[in-house]
Amino acid sequence: MSTPAVEVQNLRKVYGRGRTEVIAVRDASLTLARGEVVGLLGPSGSGKSTLLTAIALINPPTTGRVIIDGTPVLDGPRALVDLRTFRRQHLGFVFQKANLIPFLTALENVQIALEVNDTSSGKARQRAMELLDYLDIGPRAHNLPVALSGGEQQRVAVARALANKPGLILADEPTAALDSQRGRQVMELFAKVAREQNAGVIVVTHDHRTLDVFDRILEMEDGGLIERQESQTHSKP
Repeated sequence: MSTPAVEVQNLRKVYGRGRTEVIAVRDASLTLARGEVVGLLGPSGSGKSTLLTAIALINPPTTGRVIIDGTPVLDGPRALVDLRTFRRQHLGFVFQKANLIPFLTALENVQIALEVNDTSSGKARQRAMELLDYLDIGPRAHNLPVALSGGEQQRVAVARALANKPGLILADEPTAALDSQRGRQVMELFAKVAREQNAGVIVVTHDHRTLDVFDRILEMEDGGLIERQESQTHSKP
């Protein structure tokens, strides 16, 4: 049995103390396999983004453990590894907006993610172009972000997230700014990436039209995490 992409054990995040205490996440536990794509649903303020940023090693929990690819990385707020280095080497993150560097081309936006991880310029450029071709955005490689559609920008953002071959990819409302057709294309892209790149993928979404893309659906309500019993594994080619 392969090592899970991520394990979250009894994660709790508390803000404030006493009368001002707010429990944003209540004892959440989950295990995500490599090759699996999971949807994370819930109303605004339910704790989705807090949970995601804890898993992303951006916003450590108050208590609980996070284990990524078999490596314990967080024990409550205590870091067990160099978080910045580990995040850069093992995680990919896709935001609601593509957040591309506006004065760099699509190719350069992916290339720079490799170069900051000490990949030589030549190898970084080759890997970046391979990823853009893989995600069907290669012909637009030399365009600046302003010349790309919203869906194209998100494809570049996914390519950038894949640059260092992460085992875990996290996406926070990646289709919120897209129409239904482009949104579905991006969601299907995450399923393709999970399957073909052997990565675990968690996608926070409000888009109920694309739920069939996911292997499992998790929901958060008042900081608690539950799995939808009616969620069904989508068919894979």
